[in-house]
Amino acid sequence: MGRERFLFTNVWFSPLSYCFSCSLILGGKVLQGLPQPPTITHQSPKDYIIDPREDIVIHCDAKGKPHPSFSWTRNGTHLDIDEDPNVTFRPRSGTLVVDITRERVENYEGVYQCTARNKHGTAVSNNIVVRQPRSPLWSKEKIKPIVVQEGVSLVLPCRPPAGLPPPVIFWMDNNFERVPQSMRVSQSLNGDLYFSNVRREDSRNDYICYARFPYTQTIQQKQPITVRVLNLDAINETLAAFYNDTDLFSEAPADERKPTFFIPSDSQTSKMVLKGQVLQMECIAEGLPTPEISWTKVSGDFPAKRTFFLHHKKTLRIVNVSESDAGDYRCTAINQLGSVHHTIHVTVKAAPYWISSPPRNLVLAPGESGVLTCRASGIPKPAIRWAMNGLAIENSPTDVSRKVEDDTIIFTDVQIGASAVYQCNISNEYGYLLSNAFVNVLSEPPRVLTPANKVYQVIKNHQALLDCSSFGSPIPKITWFKDSRSSTLDGDPYILHDNGTLEIRIAQDRNSGKYTCAARNMLGIDENHVYLEVKEPTRILRQPEYKVVQRGRSVVFECKVKHDPSLIPTMTWLKDDGELPDDERLVVDSDSLTITDVTENDAGVYTCIMNTTLDHDSASAELTVVEGTPAPAVVYERPDPPTDLELTDQKKRSVQLTWTPGDEHNSPIQKFLIQYEDSLHHRGHWHNLTEVPGTKTTAHLKLSPFVHYTFRVLALNAVGLSRPSFPSRLYKTDASAPDENPADVRGLGTEHNNLVISWKPLSGLQSNGPGLHYKVMWRQKRPGSEWTSVTVANNSKFVVSGTPTFVPYELKVQAANEHGDGPEPAVALGYSGEDLPIGAPENVQPVVLNSTLAEVHWDPVPPHLIRGYLKGYKVYYWKKHSLHKHNPEHMEKDILTLSGNHSHAMLPGLHPFSLYSFNVRVYNGKGEGPQSPDQQFKTPEGVPGPPTSLVVNNPNQDSLTLEWSPPHNRNGHITGYTLKYQPVNNSNELGPVEVLALPANETSVTLPNLKYSTRYKFYLNAKTFTGEGPAITQEAITTTDEARPASPFTNISSSVGEDGALISWEYWGPEKNIYVEYIVNDSEGEEEWQKEHVNGSQNVKLKGLKVGLSYRVRVVVKGHQDQPLHSSEELLVTVPAVASRQVDIATQGWFIGLMCAIALLILILLIICFIQRNKGGKYPVKEKEDAHTDPEFQPMKDDDCAFGEYSDNEDHKPLKGSRTPSNGTVKRDDSDDSLVDYGEGGDGQFNEDGSFIGQYSGKSVSRDTAEGHESSEAPSPITAINSLNSFV
Repeated sequence: MGRERFLFTNVWFSPLSYCFSCSLILGGKVLQGLPQPPTITHQSPKDYIIDPREDIVIHCDAKGKPHPSFSWTRNGTHLDIDEDPNVTFRPRSGTLVVDITRERVENYEGVYQCTARNKHGTAVSNNIVVRQPRSPLWSKEKIKPIVVQEGVSLVLPCRPPAGLPPPVIFWMDNNFERVPQSMRVSQSLNGDLYFSNVRREDSRNDYICYARFPYTQTIQQKQPITVRVLNLDAINETLAAFYNDTDLFSEAPADERKPTFFIPSDSQTSKMVLKGQVLQMECIAEGLPTPEISWTKVSGDFPAKRTFFLHHKKTLRIVNVSESDAGDYRCTAINQLGSVHHTIHVTVKAAPYWISSPPRNLVLAPGESGVLTCRASGIPKPAIRWAMNGLAIENSPTDVSRKVEDDTIIFTDVQIGASAVYQCNISNEYGYLLSNAFVNVLSEPPRVLTPANKVYQVIKNHQALLDCSSFGSPIPKITWFKDSRSSTLDGDPYILHDNGTLEIRIAQDRNSGKYTCAARNMLGIDENHVYLEVKEPTRILRQPEYKVVQRGRSVVFECKVKHDPSLIPTMTWLKDDGELPDDERLVVDSDSLTITDVTENDAGVYTCIMNTTLDHDSASAELTVVEGTPAPAVVYERPDPPTDLELTDQKKRSVQLTWTPGDEHNSPIQKFLIQYEDSLHHRGHWHNLTEVPGTKTTAHLKLSPFVHYTFRVLALNAVGLSRPSFPSRLYKTDASAPDENPADVRGLGTEHNNLVISWKPLSGLQSNGPGLHYKVMWRQKRPGSEWTSVTVANNSKFVVSGTPTFVPYELKVQAANEHGDGPEPAVALGYSGEDLPIGAPENVQPVVLNSTLAEVHWDPVPPHLIRGYLKGYKVYYWKKHSLHKHNPEHMEKDILTLSGNHSHAMLPGLHPFSLYSFNVRVYNGKGEGPQSPDQQFKTPEGVPGPPTSLVVNNPNQDSLTLEWSPPHNRNGHITGYTLKYQPVNNSNELGPVEVLALPANETSVTLPNLKYSTRYKFYLNAKTFTGEGPAITQEAITTTDEARPASPFTNISSSVGEDGALISWEYWGPEKNIYVEYIVNDSEGEEEWQKEHVNGSQNVKLKGLKVGLSYRVRVVVKGHQDQPLHSSEELLVTVPAVASRQVDIATQGWFIGLMCAIALLILILLIICFIQRNKGGKYPVKEKEDAHTDPEFQPMKDDDCAFGEYSDNEDHKPLKGSRTPSNGTVKRDDSDDSLVDYGEGGDGQFNEDGSFIGQYSGKSVSRDTAEGHESSEAPSPITAINSLNSFV
């Protein structure tokens, strides 16, 4: 027969193996040394679908003693791990890890089984089927639009590709919105979309079926389906358009119809489901109107808690199926026209399952017996096969102590060497169960596993359980003894349990004591001692009482408790069985709860709970809040001072102070402040001592010795503090020795031969008595050194002279007075004074790391030569000179300071190719010690610096000459130069690079064959043997031809105005970065050229030039990095002392005054003329107005103040703003006369400043004429102003 492999998942323990299980839990260290067959602790699932994006991990972990080894089979064949580099084991595990980065996942699919073995047996795993998930693509298809008549049924098929595991199906539209489902529209379990009847609103072109494959996290979609729902008339109209490329359903009109089933299609179907799985049945019907679905079970009722109706009752789901769910299920579809039924016959099968539990491990002693039971069931009934260590039991070695009876193996009189792992395989056509259980034959003496000297604490009158966990094979027998071990404890009041636990039903004080547990078997005895302590119970002596309190007042709940003094109590308060509100008004003390300023929300039941580590007690009381008696007006004031101060319970270091509170004045007292006066030390000064809540009237005060106390109390409410109470009587405390010693004891030296011991002196209250003094003690910190002591009066330091330099001392300062010494003082550590170090670092060695960095090493100076606190080391280093002959010497020193104890340092920022000197010194708090001998080191060559200068000369059409100076920092021997150059176009884009190597002795070069009228950029760097240094850059332009000038600027000119000097030029170059620079002529060399940037134009105005000075002006074009490329010839611009400025007479004060007087005089004359005209006879204008018939005005006479003849032959043209009646006449009341009316030509003219120019009597008025024409009425102010302007 072939080999068969099995796995166990759970373990059983026989009664004989009880102590072994105890040791597994309590004595892990004991079991580490015991032999044990393998036990598989973790494995992958039977059906293992892997993630193809990650490495394959097939778990197999096991334990045993010795640790088991592992092997695997794949598809029934041994898997050689060593032959496949992609497969490895995890350390100390059988877990396989397959690297799939170099292989296809398909190559590792199959059935795997793990074997774990040691010399005591072999355990096997389940058959693990490893598969990768699959998400195949949807087959490509062209889906024709579907045209249906309104009211007919419709099925949209999905038919997704088969995946592993099967995909999740759902329908959506182009906007990723789910297709709405209802009683009429629903998705079946296979993914198809069913319409019981279609409506016009179902028309759309984006019915899309999606398939989501969960393991690969991918979603695929079917091609969109177009559905057009038309009524019969619309179908007839559009039939021709869709005939060739559409499917047309339901040509006949859709009438109302009774239901029929889409799914299932037959009248009766059958369905099989496995026990424990989910049963899903569906019924989808079509019809018009939409049918409703209902379900019944023919042979019984639905299981209430496991039945669910989904998808508008179209799907019936029963979870965790059992045998009782078998039978006939009927679904009914009904509408107004009828109904239809379908019956589904359900049968329930079962894969094998455990009736109770898998077989358990057996631990047996030699000669003992045991049973392995593998009891399972299934539908149909499964077959049972046994194996031992992975081999079928019929092929295993014969063992007379073993007998197989169907699902049971009976072991009788087992012997050493019979240990093995047994596999039980239970299978039927629907699955299998595989379990491992070992039989471990051990011979071990007893071992008590309960911790030694364990203390058990119980409350009096409660149960006590004393443990005695043990291990042994055979199982040890447990006996108990108490104290003297006079007899075993196996009768009342003791109860001995099978597991060794000793029980005392009702513990009393007399049961306290030492107990001994003894474990015996045929191989020996082991004992352990434990202790029992019986504690007093916790009791509430004074319970909180029912309270009725007015709103705004205070209330106190008391809770006095008695408990065992050895237990630590914890008081907890609850309100209405919940936590207390987080409110500062609720104050919890050790034995009370205080609520101030009570509100309606505070009403409820309050519970105090006293907890200890062993028990608790609780009590409750209710609080009722009522409204206070209304008062006409509430006046809030500070409380009255407390009265009746009384001192009781007087002791040496404490006293009890009680008082009577004063009137609160409608504001509850929040707290009391207790103050004291010390008439012995600080008479007349009151000090705050303590505070107590406003609900208390007693305070326990802790006092200091040798003080004359007088107490007073102040009350505080929301308004403020009360006046102090009258002082209490005097209370004197007796003097005593000090309770404490000075703090902050230190020892420091101020000179190299002294030690200053300092401390923080005690205060008057801390002295505890008269005659305070200090005992100062010191000694060197070395073996055999004696203490030196001196008594110091009330001071804070003492100086010890003649000490060695910087030696550690142990220090103590003890306080004392006339009544004795204080406690033994703590020892402090100090040092005598420092002196300068006398040792220099030795073995100083430099290590040059590169051309700019060196490392210095030294041996630290011994502590006795430092003679103080080591602060650090200092490295002095300086550059002697460069190794190049052209560089001067340097003597400036650099200092590198290192804090702390160091033995090396880095010297950064060195100059290449140089000679350096250095020395090292140690320093302490006093200063530096002697230096180490000067040493030298040389830095190697480095890359040189950039050349000092680079100048471009002699620009021609096709050549340029470059001249340069060697680098200032050569940093080695210059071996040559590298010149790179490239053209630059008008867009500042760089062209190809040309490279030219030049010898070290050259400082100029001419570049021929260059492009004409082209800007070039040059890069020049020097080289040493180490490499090339940074480059210096320059730009230059070749000329276009010989006739064109070297400078791109021509026709430069200037003109000086009032607001500056205008500089103009012509520019033909390609560069855009142009500046105008100017400087005062004959200026000293310190002044710099001022710059004015030009934005694309060819002129600029220089403002802010000082009058009376001459300026040199030039135009400059700059290249990259603001390097000057070209400049124009300099232009000399002179700003005159008075730059074209003349005195404007119109702005002078005397002229303005004169003009104002003349204008006033003219205005007066005009007014006089107006008055005279109104007084005299009829003027031509007035006659015209009176007659309204004379079309012409007569000339005015000279004596009527007329200035000349005028005619009115032209049309009247009023000035802007005048009003003209519709009949063409001009009325005096409607408009001022306009001078335009009197002009011969009829066209009014104004001069440059707005004054009027007209022609009177055929005579033109020139600009210099001072005469004017007067209207028949008084002129308007505007007219007068214009006249004045005309005059001016």
